[in-house]
Amino acid sequence: MNRRMELEEVKSNKLVSNYLVIGGIVIGAMMIFGILMLMQQGGVIHVKPATFYQFLTIHGTGMVGAAAISAAAIMWYFLRKHVELSREIATTTLVLFLIGVVMVIVGVFSFEYASAWTFLYPLPTLSANAWGATGAILYLGGMLVLGTGFLLFYIDAGRAVIKKYGSLGKGLGWDVILGKKSLEKAPPKAVVASTMVVIVNTTAIIAGSIVLIMNMINVVNPAFTFDPLLAKNLTYAFGHIFANAIIYMAVIAVYEILPRYAKRKWTVTKGFLIAWNMSTIFTLLIYTHHLLMDSVMPKWTLIMAQVLSYSNGLPVLIITAYGALMLIYKSGIKWDVASSLLFLSMAGWTLGVVPAIVDATIVVNHVMHNTKWVPGHFHMYMGLGAVAMLFGFMYYLDSNKKGNWIDQVGVIFYTVAFLGISGSFLASGAISTPRRWATHFPEWMAPANFGAASGGLALVASIIFVIHFIRYMRVKNKTGSDDFYEKKSA
Repeated sequence: MNRRMELEEVKSNKLVSNYLVIGGIVIGAMMIFGILMLMQQGGVIHVKPATFYQFLTIHGTGMVGAAAISAAAIMWYFLRKHVELSREIATTTLVLFLIGVVMVIVGVFSFEYASAWTFLYPLPTLSANAWGATGAILYLGGMLVLGTGFLLFYIDAGRAVIKKYGSLGKGLGWDVILGKKSLEKAPPKAVVASTMVVIVNTTAIIAGSIVLIMNMINVVNPAFTFDPLLAKNLTYAFGHIFANAIIYMAVIAVYEILPRYAKRKWTVTKGFLIAWNMSTIFTLLIYTHHLLMDSVMPKWTLIMAQVLSYSNGLPVLIITAYGALMLIYKSGIKWDVASSLLFLSMAGWTLGVVPAIVDATIVVNHVMHNTKWVPGHFHMYMGLGAVAMLFGFMYYLDSNKKGNWIDQVGVIFYTVAFLGISGSFLASGAISTPRRWATHFPEWMAPANFGAASGGLALVASIIFVIHFIRYMRVKNKTGSDDFYEKKSA
C-alpha cells in the first residue's frame, strides 16, 4: 500500500514538473515575440504590419496561457495536500493545452490569423481578407480546446473542495465568518484561494466559450449575427477574469512556502477570509473597466467599474503583502533564489496594481486606456508578480534552493528587466503612445527600444531559471521538495 502511494506521488510530481517545464518554455518563447514587436516599434527591425499583428496575437495569447498552466501547477501541487484531486483530469488538461497551443500556432502562422487575443466580433470574420475562415476557426477552436482543458481542471478542483468541506461557500470559510465554526477549523489558505479561482475562472471560461462558439458559427455562416456589445462583454469577462486569476493561483506558493523559510505560522484570520470573499465578487465584475470608453454601456455599469476597480486590489493584496512583510520581519529568514523571487513577486503585484487603479478612473481612462500605459501595468503585475511566483516555485522544488551565482545573477537581471519593461511602457503611455500600433513616430521610439533591451535581459534571466529547473529534473527524475526547513524544524 505504501509503495503504491509512493508511486502515485512520484507520478503526480512528474506531472507538476511537466506543467512547469512546458509553461516556462512557452513563456520564454513569448518573450521573444514581445522583444521583436518592441524592436519593430523602435525602428530597429522592419516587418510587415500583418506579421507584427501575428506576433501580437501569439504573444498575448501564449503568455497568458503559459502563465495560467504554470500557475495551475502550483494550485494543484498544494491543493492536493488538502483534498483528493484527479491526476487523470490534470493530465487531460495538459494534453488539451498542448493541442490548443498547436491549433493556435497553426492558425496564426500558417493562415495569418491576427486579431489579437481579444478576437472582438465581427473581426474574426470581417478581416478585409487579411486572413481566411480556416485561420479563424483554428485560432478560435484552439482557444476553445484550451478553455475546455482548464474547465475540466477547475470542475475537478471544485468537486474535491465540495467533497471535503461540503460546499464552495465553506471552502471560502463562510461558516467561520458567520461564527458557526471556530477559526481553528477554517480551511487552509490554499483551499480558500483555490475555491475563489474555481468560482471566477469557471464563470470566465463559460463566458469565453459562449462568445468563441458564436464567433465560430459567424465565421462559417456570416448570416448568423449577434449583439457586438454582448460579444465584447463576454470577451472581456473571459479575458480579464482569466488573466487576473493567474496571480490568485500562483500566490498560493507565497502562502505555503514563505512561512517555511521564516519558520513562522501564517494563520488564517477572519480578515483573510473576508478579503478573499470580497475579491471573489470584485474579480467577477471589474472587467467592465475595459468598457469605460463604450458610451452605449449602461451608466451604472461604468460607475461600478470604477468603484470596484479601486476596491479590488485592496482586500487580498493588503492582507497578503502586509502579511508577508510581518511574516519575515525579524524572522532571520534565509534568502535564496526561491525566497527572493517569491518576496519580489509581492512587490511586483503591489506596484502593478497602482497604474491599474489610475487607469480605472474614468477621466483618465478616456485618455490613457488605448495607450501603452495599460501593458505597462500588466507587465509589472504579470512579469514581476505572477511569473516571479512561478519561477520561485521552480526553485523551491529544487533541494538546492540557493542556486549558484548564475541563478543569483538571474534574479537581479529579472528584477531590473521587468522594471525596465514596465517603466518603458508606462513612460510611453505618459506621452500618449498608442498600443497595438505596428509603427511608431520617431518621438515614440526611444522607450520602445529601451523596453526591447530590457526584454532581452528578462529573456536571459528566464532561460537561466528554466534551464536550472530542467537540469534539476533530469538529475533527480522527480519533483518534490527535500525541504531543509521542514527537516530542520522536525
